[in-house]
Amino acid sequence: MNAADALIQAGRALVEAGLSPGSSGNVSIRTGDRVLMSGTGTRLGALEPTDLAELSLDGTHVGGARPSKEVSLHLALYAKNPTHTAVVHVHSPSAVALSCLEPWSEHSAVPPLTPYALMRVGQVPLLDFVPPGDPAMGELITGSRHPFRAALLANHGAVVSGEDAPTAVDSTIELEEACRIALMTLGAPRRLIAADQVAAITQRWNMPWTDDAHQ
Repeated sequence: MNAADALIQAGRALVEAGLSPGSSGNVSIRTGDRVLMSGTGTRLGALEPTDLAELSLDGTHVGGARPSKEVSLHLALYAKNPTHTAVVHVHSPSAVALSCLEPWSEHSAVPPLTPYALMRVGQVPLLDFVPPGDPAMGELITGSRHPFRAALLANHGAVVSGEDAPTAVDSTIELEEACRIALMTLGAPRRLIAADQVAAITQRWNMPWTDDAHQ
């Protein structure tokens, strides 16, 4: 499958999962020194090849549709995770809602409530609010001292990277579920997964997690 087809398929999968209402959200795929990205104002569930923008890794628009204003967000996550080739940004309901609350900890807005989020996402820091499209959003990602493949953008939504497009989509779906469970248990006495088990799971699945004792 070529990059355009993979990106179109990823967009449809996100909409089918209920994570991209209206024309919100964007997705990209990196191939070598080029990034293919959904164009501005497009609906992820109805993408066509003419809706895709081609960019260089410095953000220069080299062809196709007009790119989303969130270019810096995508490029920063590729820079943070050089082996990843796909980035998803969504305004999914639970992720947005949790991004409007104070984070569970300095290194993760999402508490360790289920093993599945630990296996597929790891820690999810909450990044400070900046207006959508502001290049400062990318600087928050590259400047963070914590490793991560997913983050919540304060009062905005989520961004996730993956080794390929299906992985990034699956991780985004898992993150939305983790945010939903965090919201459902808010204010109740939670039973968190023990720190030693969190470390064992994230190490086994090669997911980022900062030791609570060494934040």
